[in-house]
Amino acid sequence: MRRVPVSRRFLLALSTLVVTACATGVPEVPAGPDGQRDEVLVVGRDVYRRNCVNCHANDGGGGKGAKLKDGAVVEKYPDAADQAAVIRNGRGQMPSFDGRLTDAEIDAVVRFTREVLG
Repeated sequence: MRRVPVSRRFLLALSTLVVTACATGVPEVPAGPDGQRDEVLVVGRDVYRRNCVNCHANDGGGGKGAKLKDGAVVEKYPDAADQAAVIRNGRGQMPSFDGRLTDAEIDAVVRFTREVLG
């Protein structure tokens, strides 16, 4: 039986399509009273979409990772600095994002999970 080679371009395109399809349900950042979106929250949404949806789900409902929505993240981490430390250093099955995310990105995703999902 002859094996049909699969090109790397095809695999890259397919994986990009899958990731995009999985991440389209991430909630949008609402506009403020002035009609503008908070840019830090927009960055946080993008960081969440790229790094968190596989474990925490598009809407923060959990799965492999902990539930974040409906106040769960604020209940578990009343102090946002504690949540940022878990993202930075990891804990249990949560991987460390130290060196993969900047401090500004970590702060942005903390705000997004607390203010938009939470």
